[in-house]
Amino acid sequence: MKTIAALIACLMAFGLGIAPAAAPSAPVIPGTPAGKVFAAWLQAFNSGDRSQMLAFYRAYEPDKIDRLDNLLQFEQMTGGFDLRKIVSSSPATLVVLVQERLSDTFGQATLNVGDKPPYHVASLAIEQVARPPEFALPHLTQAQLVGAAAPYVQEQAATNRFSGAVLVAKDGKPVFQQAYGLADRAHNLPNTLDTRFRIGSMNKMFTATAIMQLVQAGKIDLDKPFGAYVTDYPNKDVSSGVTIRELLTHTGGTGDIFGPGFEKNRLKLRTLQDYVNLYGSRPLRFKPGSKFEYSNYGFILLGVVIERVSGKSYYDYVRDHVFMPAGMTSTGSDPEDDTVTNRSMGYTSGPHGDLQPNTDTLPYRGTSAGGGYSTVGDLLRFANALLSHKLLDAQYTDMMTSGKVAMGPDMKYGFGFGDRTVNGNRCFGHNGGAPGMNGDLEICPDSGYVVAVLSNLDPPAAGRVADFITNRLPL
Repeated sequence: MKTIAALIACLMAFGLGIAPAAAPSAPVIPGTPAGKVFAAWLQAFNSGDRSQMLAFYRAYEPDKIDRLDNLLQFEQMTGGFDLRKIVSSSPATLVVLVQERLSDTFGQATLNVGDKPPYHVASLAIEQVARPPEFALPHLTQAQLVGAAAPYVQEQAATNRFSGAVLVAKDGKPVFQQAYGLADRAHNLPNTLDTRFRIGSMNKMFTATAIMQLVQAGKIDLDKPFGAYVTDYPNKDVSSGVTIRELLTHTGGTGDIFGPGFEKNRLKLRTLQDYVNLYGSRPLRFKPGSKFEYSNYGFILLGVVIERVSGKSYYDYVRDHVFMPAGMTSTGSDPEDDTVTNRSMGYTSGPHGDLQPNTDTLPYRGTSAGGGYSTVGDLLRFANALLSHKLLDAQYTDMMTSGKVAMGPDMKYGFGFGDRTVNGNRCFGHNGGAPGMNGDLEICPDSGYVVAVLSNLDPPAAGRVADFITNRLPL
Protein backbone atom coordinates (compact mmCIF):
# COMPACT_ATOMS: atom_id res chain seq x y z
CA MET A 1 0.00 0.00 0.00
CA LYS A 2 1.26 3.47 -0.77
CA THR A 3 1.61 6.05 1.96
CA ILE A 4 0.19 9.54 1.46
CA ALA A 5 3.62 10.88 0.57
CA ALA A 6 4.24 8.03 -1.87
CA LEU A 7 0.87 8.59 -3.49
CA ILE A 8 1.77 12.22 -4.10
CA ALA A 9 4.90 11.04 -5.93
CA CYS A 10 2.90 8.44 -7.86
CA LEU A 11 0.35 11.01 -8.98
CA MET A 12 3.13 13.32 -10.17
CA ALA A 13 4.88 10.51 -12.00
CA PHE A 14 1.85 9.24 -13.87
CA GLY A 15 0.05 12.54 -14.32
CA LEU A 16 -3.24 11.15 -13.00
CA GLY A 17 -6.28 13.31 -12.35
CA ILE A 18 -9.59 14.80 -13.71
CA ALA A 19 -12.98 16.37 -13.05
CA PRO A 20 -15.40 14.37 -10.96
CA ALA A 21 -18.66 13.00 -12.22
CA ALA A 22 -21.85 13.71 -10.32
CA ALA A 23 -21.89 11.48 -7.26
CA PRO A 24 -24.75 9.89 -5.34
CA SER A 25 -25.19 10.78 -1.68
CA ALA A 26 -22.14 9.79 0.33
CA PRO A 27 -22.28 6.53 2.31
CA VAL A 28 -22.51 6.75 6.09
CA ILE A 29 -19.23 6.28 7.91
CA PRO A 30 -19.60 3.58 10.61
CA GLY A 31 -19.59 4.72 14.22
CA THR A 32 -16.71 2.39 15.10
CA PRO A 33 -13.45 3.66 16.57
CA ALA A 34 -11.83 3.38 13.13
CA GLY A 35 -14.83 5.06 11.51
CA LYS A 36 -14.78 7.98 13.92
CA VAL A 37 -11.07 8.55 13.43
CA PHE A 38 -11.43 8.38 9.64
CA ALA A 39 -14.33 10.86 9.75
CA ALA A 40 -12.12 13.25 11.73
CA TRP A 41 -9.25 12.78 9.27
CA LEU A 42 -11.47 13.34 6.23
CA GLN A 43 -12.96 16.51 7.68
CA ALA A 44 -9.51 17.90 8.54
CA PHE A 45 -8.06 16.91 5.16
CA ASN A 46 -10.93 18.34 3.13
CA SER A 47 -10.76 21.62 5.03
CA GLY A 48 -7.40 22.38 3.47
CA ASP A 49 -6.71 24.24 6.71
CA ARG A 50 -3.34 23.81 8.38
CA SER A 51 -4.72 24.33 11.90
CA GLN A 52 -7.41 21.64 11.46
CA MET A 53 -4.90 19.17 10.07
CA LEU A 54 -2.49 19.95 12.89
CA ALA A 55 -5.25 19.37 15.45
CA PHE A 56 -5.93 15.94 13.92
CA TYR A 57 -2.26 14.97 14.09
CA ARG A 58 -2.00 16.10 17.72
CA ALA A 59 -5.04 14.04 18.64
CA TYR A 60 -4.42 10.87 16.63
CA GLU A 61 -0.90 10.85 15.12
CA PRO A 62 1.33 12.96 17.37
CA ASP A 63 4.48 11.25 16.09
CA LYS A 64 3.64 12.14 12.47
CA ILE A 65 3.27 15.91 12.73
CA ASP A 66 6.30 16.31 10.47
CA ARG A 67 4.10 15.02 7.61
CA LEU A 68 1.78 18.01 7.79
CA ASP A 69 3.28 19.83 4.82
CA ASN A 70 2.98 16.68 2.69
CA LEU A 71 -0.68 16.39 3.64
CA LEU A 72 -1.34 20.02 2.73
CA GLN A 73 0.38 19.52 -0.65
CA PHE A 74 -1.70 16.40 -1.22
CA GLU A 75 -4.94 18.25 -0.48
CA GLN A 76 -3.99 21.04 -2.88
CA MET A 77 -3.25 18.48 -5.59
CA THR A 78 -6.47 16.50 -5.15
CA GLY A 79 -8.87 19.19 -3.92
CA GLY A 80 -9.85 16.80 -1.13
CA PHE A 81 -11.74 13.52 -1.28
CA ASP A 82 -15.36 12.51 -1.63
CA LEU A 83 -16.28 9.27 0.12
CA ARG A 84 -17.81 6.92 -2.45
CA LYS A 85 -18.08 3.48 -0.84
CA ILE A 86 -17.48 1.57 2.40
CA VAL A 87 -15.54 -1.54 1.37
CA SER A 88 -15.21 -3.18 4.78
CA SER A 89 -15.46 -2.22 8.43
CA SER A 90 -14.45 -3.56 11.83
CA PRO A 91 -13.85 -1.77 15.12
CA ALA A 92 -10.12 -1.28 14.40
CA THR A 93 -10.07 -1.17 10.59
CA LEU A 94 -11.92 0.74 7.90
CA VAL A 95 -11.46 0.31 4.16
CA VAL A 96 -13.19 2.81 1.85
CA LEU A 97 -13.20 4.07 -1.71
CA VAL A 98 -12.66 7.78 -2.20
CA GLN A 99 -12.52 10.01 -5.26
CA GLU A 100 -10.43 13.12 -5.79
CA ARG A 101 -12.61 16.22 -5.92
CA LEU A 102 -10.48 17.64 -8.75
CA SER A 103 -10.37 14.43 -10.73
CA ASP A 104 -12.00 11.18 -11.77
CA THR A 105 -9.28 9.29 -9.90
CA PHE A 106 -10.29 6.74 -7.26
CA GLY A 107 -8.28 5.66 -4.26
CA GLN A 108 -8.71 2.94 -1.66
CA ALA A 109 -8.03 4.18 1.85
CA THR A 110 -7.21 1.70 4.62
CA LEU A 111 -7.14 2.97 8.21
CA ASN A 112 -6.07 0.94 11.23
CA VAL A 113 -6.34 2.28 14.79
CA GLY A 114 -5.17 1.08 18.17
CA ASP A 115 -7.43 -1.03 20.37
CA LYS A 116 -7.66 1.46 23.25
CA PRO A 117 -8.69 5.14 23.55
CA PRO A 118 -7.70 7.61 22.22
CA TYR A 119 -7.46 5.20 19.27
CA HIS A 120 -4.28 6.57 17.71
CA VAL A 121 -3.74 5.85 14.03
CA ALA A 122 -1.67 2.71 13.61
CA SER A 123 -1.55 3.10 9.82
CA LEU A 124 -3.28 5.06 7.08
CA ALA A 125 -2.59 4.25 3.44
CA ILE A 126 -4.26 5.48 0.26
CA GLU A 127 -3.62 3.58 -2.95
CA GLN A 128 -4.80 4.64 -6.37
CA VAL A 129 -7.15 2.03 -7.88
CA ALA A 130 -9.00 1.56 -11.14
CA ARG A 131 -12.37 3.28 -11.34
CA PRO A 132 -14.95 0.65 -10.30
CA PRO A 133 -17.50 -0.35 -12.97
CA GLU A 134 -20.35 0.78 -10.72
CA PHE A 135 -19.00 4.34 -11.03
CA ALA A 136 -18.40 4.21 -14.79
CA LEU A 137 -18.38 7.55 -16.62
CA PRO A 138 -20.65 8.14 -19.62
CA HIS A 139 -19.26 8.08 -23.14
CA LEU A 140 -19.94 11.36 -24.92
CA THR A 141 -20.48 12.04 -28.58
CA GLN A 142 -17.79 14.08 -30.27
CA ALA A 143 -19.91 17.20 -30.12
CA GLN A 144 -20.73 16.59 -26.46
CA LEU A 145 -17.06 15.96 -25.69
CA VAL A 146 -15.96 19.24 -27.24
CA GLY A 147 -18.85 20.99 -25.50
CA ALA A 148 -17.74 19.57 -22.14
CA ALA A 149 -13.98 20.00 -22.61
CA ALA A 150 -14.04 23.70 -23.51
CA PRO A 151 -15.64 24.99 -20.29
CA TYR A 152 -13.78 22.45 -18.16
CA VAL A 153 -10.36 23.55 -19.39
CA GLN A 154 -11.38 27.20 -19.19
CA GLU A 155 -12.34 26.71 -15.55
CA GLN A 156 -9.01 24.97 -14.85
CA ALA A 157 -7.18 27.91 -16.43
CA ALA A 158 -9.28 30.49 -14.57
CA THR A 159 -8.41 28.86 -11.23
CA ASN A 160 -4.69 28.72 -12.17
CA ARG A 161 -4.68 24.91 -12.28
CA PHE A 162 -3.88 24.87 -15.98
CA SER A 163 -1.78 26.90 -18.36
CA GLY A 164 -0.89 25.41 -21.70
CA ALA A 165 -2.36 23.95 -24.88
CA VAL A 166 -4.92 21.23 -25.60
CA LEU A 167 -5.54 19.33 -28.83
CA VAL A 168 -8.07 16.58 -29.55
CA ALA A 169 -8.02 14.91 -32.96
CA LYS A 170 -10.24 12.36 -34.67
CA ASP A 171 -8.80 10.27 -37.51
CA GLY A 172 -5.74 12.50 -37.67
CA LYS A 173 -7.51 15.88 -37.80
CA PRO A 174 -8.08 18.30 -34.90
CA VAL A 175 -11.64 18.64 -33.61
CA PHE A 176 -10.67 20.81 -30.63
CA GLN A 177 -7.54 22.86 -30.05
CA GLN A 178 -6.99 25.82 -27.78
CA ALA A 179 -4.26 27.50 -25.75
CA TYR A 180 -4.66 29.03 -22.29
CA GLY A 181 -2.65 31.08 -19.83
CA LEU A 182 0.73 32.72 -20.13
CA ALA A 183 3.97 31.45 -21.62
CA ASP A 184 5.92 34.24 -19.89
CA ARG A 185 4.28 35.88 -16.88
CA ALA A 186 6.93 38.56 -16.50
CA HIS A 187 6.25 39.84 -20.01
CA ASN A 188 2.55 38.90 -20.18
CA LEU A 189 3.08 36.70 -23.26
CA PRO A 190 0.20 34.27 -23.87
CA ASN A 191 0.50 30.61 -24.68
CA THR A 192 -0.50 29.74 -28.24
CA LEU A 193 -0.86 26.54 -30.23
CA ASP A 194 2.70 27.18 -31.46
CA THR A 195 4.15 27.46 -27.95
CA ARG A 196 6.88 24.92 -27.28
CA PHE A 197 6.45 23.33 -23.87
CA ARG A 198 8.97 21.17 -22.05
CA ILE A 199 7.73 17.60 -22.17
CA GLY A 200 9.76 15.75 -19.53
CA SER A 201 9.66 11.97 -19.94
CA MET A 202 7.64 12.13 -23.15
CA ASN A 203 11.04 12.06 -24.90
CA LYS A 204 11.09 8.34 -24.07
CA MET A 205 8.61 7.71 -26.89
CA PHE A 206 11.09 9.16 -29.39
CA THR A 207 13.96 7.16 -27.90
CA ALA A 208 11.98 3.93 -28.04
CA THR A 209 10.97 4.63 -31.64
CA ALA A 210 14.62 5.17 -32.59
CA ILE A 211 15.68 1.93 -30.90
CA MET A 212 12.91 -0.02 -32.63
CA GLN A 213 13.92 1.42 -36.00
CA LEU A 214 17.37 -0.02 -35.43
CA VAL A 215 15.84 -3.32 -34.28
CA GLN A 216 13.68 -3.41 -37.41
CA ALA A 217 16.79 -2.77 -39.50
CA GLY A 218 18.56 -5.73 -37.87
CA LYS A 219 21.17 -3.55 -36.16
CA ILE A 220 20.01 -4.18 -32.57
CA ASP A 221 18.82 -7.40 -30.92
CA LEU A 222 16.31 -6.79 -28.12
CA ASP A 223 17.59 -9.74 -26.12
CA LYS A 224 21.28 -8.93 -26.27
CA PRO A 225 22.85 -7.09 -23.32
CA PHE A 226 23.36 -3.39 -23.92
CA GLY A 227 27.09 -3.98 -23.36
CA ALA A 228 27.19 -5.64 -26.76
CA TYR A 229 26.73 -2.15 -28.20
CA VAL A 230 28.38 -0.06 -25.45
CA THR A 231 31.55 -2.09 -25.10
CA ASP A 232 33.39 0.32 -22.79
CA TYR A 233 30.71 0.59 -20.10
CA PRO A 234 32.46 0.86 -16.71
CA ASN A 235 30.53 -1.82 -14.78
CA LYS A 236 30.87 -5.01 -16.81
CA ASP A 237 28.48 -6.97 -14.58
CA VAL A 238 25.76 -4.44 -15.40
CA SER A 239 26.52 -4.19 -19.11
CA SER A 240 26.54 -7.96 -19.54
CA GLY A 241 23.43 -8.55 -17.43
CA VAL A 242 20.85 -6.04 -18.70
CA THR A 243 19.23 -6.48 -22.10
CA ILE A 244 17.88 -3.84 -24.47
CA ARG A 245 14.40 -5.24 -23.83
CA GLU A 246 14.81 -4.75 -20.08
CA LEU A 247 15.96 -1.16 -20.54
CA LEU A 248 12.90 -0.45 -22.70
CA THR A 249 10.50 -1.90 -20.10
CA HIS A 250 12.15 -0.41 -16.96
CA THR A 251 12.95 -3.88 -15.66
CA GLY A 252 16.74 -3.65 -15.82
CA GLY A 253 17.39 -2.37 -12.28
CA THR A 254 19.54 0.49 -13.57
CA GLY A 255 18.16 3.15 -11.22
CA ASP A 256 17.46 6.85 -11.66
CA ILE A 257 19.50 9.92 -12.54
CA PHE A 258 17.94 12.29 -10.00
CA GLY A 259 19.31 12.82 -6.52
CA PRO A 260 22.33 14.47 -4.89
CA GLY A 261 24.66 13.54 -7.76
CA PHE A 262 22.39 15.18 -10.30
CA GLU A 263 21.86 18.28 -8.18
CA LYS A 264 25.60 18.73 -7.74
CA ASN A 265 26.38 18.23 -11.43
CA ARG A 266 23.16 19.48 -13.06
CA LEU A 267 24.78 21.99 -15.40
CA LYS A 268 27.87 19.85 -16.03
CA LEU A 269 25.85 16.95 -17.47
CA ARG A 270 25.94 18.04 -21.10
CA THR A 271 26.16 14.78 -23.03
CA LEU A 272 24.77 11.30 -22.52
CA GLN A 273 28.31 10.12 -21.88
CA ASP A 274 28.54 12.58 -18.99
CA TYR A 275 25.72 10.66 -17.30
CA VAL A 276 27.54 7.37 -17.89
CA ASN A 277 30.71 8.85 -16.42
CA LEU A 278 28.76 9.84 -13.30
CA TYR A 279 26.65 6.71 -12.80
CA GLY A 280 28.36 3.96 -14.81
CA SER A 281 30.21 2.35 -11.92
CA ARG A 282 27.26 1.82 -9.61
CA PRO A 283 25.72 -1.65 -9.21
CA LEU A 284 22.26 -2.85 -10.18
CA ARG A 285 19.36 -2.24 -7.82
CA PHE A 286 17.85 -5.70 -8.40
CA LYS A 287 18.09 -8.75 -10.63
CA PRO A 288 17.30 -7.71 -14.22
CA GLY A 289 13.84 -8.78 -15.36
CA SER A 290 12.57 -9.45 -11.83
CA LYS A 291 10.36 -6.36 -11.45
CA PHE A 292 9.30 -2.98 -12.86
CA GLU A 293 11.03 0.13 -11.52
CA TYR A 294 10.90 3.32 -13.57
CA SER A 295 14.44 4.09 -14.66
CA ASN A 296 15.46 7.33 -16.30
CA TYR A 297 19.03 6.09 -16.37
CA GLY A 298 17.94 3.07 -18.39
CA PHE A 299 16.74 5.42 -21.13
CA ILE A 300 20.00 7.36 -20.94
CA LEU A 301 21.72 4.06 -21.74
CA LEU A 302 19.34 3.49 -24.66
CA GLY A 303 20.36 6.89 -26.01
CA VAL A 304 24.02 5.84 -25.79
CA VAL A 305 23.16 2.62 -27.65
CA ILE A 306 21.55 4.69 -30.43
CA GLU A 307 24.71 6.79 -30.70
CA ARG A 308 27.04 3.78 -30.85
CA VAL A 309 24.97 1.81 -33.36
CA SER A 310 24.01 4.71 -35.66
CA GLY A 311 27.26 6.64 -35.52
CA LYS A 312 25.27 9.85 -34.90
CA SER A 313 24.57 11.84 -31.79
CA TYR A 314 21.26 10.96 -30.17
CA TYR A 315 19.91 14.40 -31.07
CA ASP A 316 20.85 14.12 -34.73
CA TYR A 317 19.42 10.63 -35.02
CA VAL A 318 15.98 11.45 -33.62
CA ARG A 319 15.87 14.65 -35.66
CA ASP A 320 16.65 12.85 -38.90
CA HIS A 321 14.74 9.61 -38.34
CA VAL A 322 11.82 10.54 -36.08
CA PHE A 323 11.05 14.25 -36.19
CA MET A 324 11.69 14.96 -39.89
CA PRO A 325 9.78 11.94 -41.28
CA ALA A 326 6.86 12.81 -38.99
CA GLY A 327 6.88 16.49 -39.99
CA MET A 328 7.71 17.63 -36.44
CA THR A 329 9.38 21.02 -36.92
CA SER A 330 8.94 22.39 -33.39
CA THR A 331 10.35 19.52 -31.31
CA GLY A 332 13.88 19.16 -29.99
CA SER A 333 16.21 19.20 -27.01
CA ASP A 334 18.32 22.30 -27.52
CA PRO A 335 20.25 23.43 -24.43
CA GLU A 336 18.43 25.63 -21.96
CA ASP A 337 20.85 28.50 -22.53
CA ASP A 338 20.08 28.51 -26.27
CA THR A 339 17.41 30.86 -27.55
CA VAL A 340 14.50 28.70 -28.70
CA THR A 341 11.68 30.62 -30.37
CA ASN A 342 8.29 30.20 -28.66
CA ARG A 343 9.66 28.09 -25.80
CA SER A 344 7.58 28.82 -22.71
CA MET A 345 8.80 29.59 -19.24
CA GLY A 346 7.93 26.90 -16.71
CA TYR A 347 6.36 27.84 -13.38
CA THR A 348 6.47 25.78 -10.21
CA SER A 349 4.69 26.30 -6.90
CA GLY A 350 6.80 27.94 -4.23
CA PRO A 351 6.65 27.21 -0.49
CA HIS A 352 3.65 29.50 -0.06
CA GLY A 353 1.82 28.47 -3.23
CA ASP A 354 3.23 31.33 -5.30
CA LEU A 355 4.44 30.52 -8.81
CA GLN A 356 8.15 30.79 -9.50
CA PRO A 357 10.21 30.11 -12.66
CA ASN A 358 11.60 26.58 -12.71
CA THR A 359 14.90 27.75 -14.21
CA ASP A 360 17.04 26.52 -11.33
CA THR A 361 15.69 22.95 -11.61
CA LEU A 362 16.31 22.38 -15.33
CA PRO A 363 19.09 20.18 -16.72
CA TYR A 364 21.55 21.62 -19.22
CA ARG A 365 19.50 20.05 -22.01
CA GLY A 366 16.97 17.30 -22.58
CA THR A 367 18.17 13.74 -22.99
CA SER A 368 16.99 10.37 -24.28
CA ALA A 369 15.23 10.00 -20.91
CA GLY A 370 13.34 13.28 -21.13
CA GLY A 371 13.48 17.02 -20.92
CA GLY A 372 13.00 18.17 -24.50
CA TYR A 373 10.22 20.38 -25.82
CA SER A 374 7.37 20.10 -28.31
CA THR A 375 3.98 21.48 -29.32
CA VAL A 376 0.58 19.81 -29.24
CA GLY A 377 0.56 19.96 -33.04
CA ASP A 378 3.87 18.13 -33.30
CA LEU A 379 2.64 15.47 -30.89
CA LEU A 380 -0.33 14.89 -33.18
CA ARG A 381 2.07 14.61 -36.14
CA PHE A 382 4.06 12.03 -34.20
CA ALA A 383 0.90 10.06 -33.42
CA ASN A 384 -0.21 10.22 -37.05
CA ALA A 385 3.22 9.04 -38.23
CA LEU A 386 3.09 6.07 -35.85
CA LEU A 387 -0.43 5.10 -36.87
CA SER A 388 0.34 5.41 -40.60
CA HIS A 389 3.61 3.44 -40.18
CA LYS A 390 5.89 6.19 -41.43
CA LEU A 391 8.30 5.51 -38.57
CA LEU A 392 7.99 1.74 -38.10
CA ASP A 393 6.13 -1.00 -39.90
CA ALA A 394 2.93 -2.39 -38.39
CA GLN A 395 4.64 -5.31 -36.63
CA TYR A 396 7.22 -3.18 -34.85
CA THR A 397 4.78 -0.39 -34.05
CA ASP A 398 2.50 -2.90 -32.34
CA MET A 399 5.43 -4.52 -30.55
CA MET A 400 6.58 -1.15 -29.22
CA THR A 401 3.22 0.18 -28.07
CA SER A 402 1.71 -3.01 -26.59
CA GLY A 403 1.89 -3.31 -22.79
CA LYS A 404 4.21 -5.92 -21.33
CA VAL A 405 4.86 -5.13 -17.66
CA ALA A 406 2.25 -4.05 -15.11
CA MET A 407 2.90 -0.55 -13.77
CA GLY A 408 -0.42 0.59 -12.24
CA PRO A 409 -4.18 0.08 -12.28
CA ASP A 410 -5.25 -0.98 -15.77
CA MET A 411 -1.87 0.07 -17.19
CA LYS A 412 1.11 -1.80 -18.59
CA TYR A 413 4.40 -0.50 -19.94
CA GLY A 414 5.54 -1.51 -23.42
CA PHE A 415 8.73 -0.20 -25.01
CA GLY A 416 8.72 3.50 -24.08
CA PHE A 417 4.91 3.65 -24.14
CA GLY A 418 2.25 3.13 -21.51
CA ASP A 419 -0.68 1.00 -22.64
CA ARG A 420 -4.04 1.15 -20.85
CA THR A 421 -7.75 0.75 -21.29
CA VAL A 422 -9.63 3.90 -20.37
CA ASN A 423 -13.37 3.43 -19.95
CA GLY A 424 -13.37 0.85 -22.72
CA ASN A 425 -10.94 2.70 -25.01
CA ARG A 426 -7.44 1.28 -25.47
CA CYS A 427 -4.91 4.11 -25.52
CA PHE A 428 -1.14 4.19 -25.59
CA GLY A 429 1.29 7.06 -25.12
CA HIS A 430 3.42 8.67 -22.43
CA ASN A 431 3.28 11.54 -20.01
CA GLY A 432 5.96 13.71 -18.50
CA GLY A 433 6.21 15.80 -15.39
CA ALA A 434 8.69 17.81 -13.34
CA PRO A 435 8.58 21.16 -11.57
CA GLY A 436 6.97 23.65 -13.96
CA MET A 437 6.15 21.16 -16.72
CA ASN A 438 3.55 18.50 -17.44
CA GLY A 439 2.38 16.80 -20.60
CA ASP A 440 0.41 13.81 -21.83
CA LEU A 441 -0.15 12.12 -25.17
CA GLU A 442 -2.93 9.54 -25.51
CA ILE A 443 -3.24 7.66 -28.83
CA CYS A 444 -6.46 5.63 -28.97
CA PRO A 445 -6.28 3.65 -32.23
CA ASP A 446 -9.61 1.80 -32.06
CA SER A 447 -11.71 4.94 -31.63
CA GLY A 448 -9.42 7.07 -33.82
CA TYR A 449 -8.84 9.76 -31.20
CA VAL A 450 -5.59 11.42 -30.14
CA VAL A 451 -5.39 13.67 -27.08
CA ALA A 452 -2.34 15.91 -26.59
CA VAL A 453 -2.03 18.28 -23.64
CA LEU A 454 1.02 20.32 -22.60
CA SER A 455 1.39 22.68 -19.66
CA ASN A 456 4.00 24.97 -18.14
CA LEU A 457 2.79 24.31 -14.60
CA ASP A 458 3.49 21.52 -12.09
CA PRO A 459 1.87 18.10 -12.48
CA PRO A 460 -0.93 17.17 -12.68
CA ALA A 461 -1.98 20.29 -14.63
CA ALA A 462 -1.91 18.59 -18.04
CA GLY A 463 -2.81 15.16 -16.69
CA ARG A 464 -6.12 16.33 -15.27
CA VAL A 465 -7.16 17.79 -18.61
CA ALA A 466 -5.97 14.81 -20.66
CA ASP A 467 -7.78 12.37 -18.38
CA PHE A 468 -10.99 14.39 -18.32
CA ILE A 469 -11.12 14.12 -22.11
CA THR A 470 -9.81 10.57 -22.48
CA ASN A 471 -12.19 9.18 -19.86
CA ARG A 472 -15.18 10.44 -21.84
CA LEU A 473 -14.15 9.64 -25.42
CA PRO A 474 -16.70 8.03 -27.72
CA LEU A 475 -16.16 4.31 -28.24
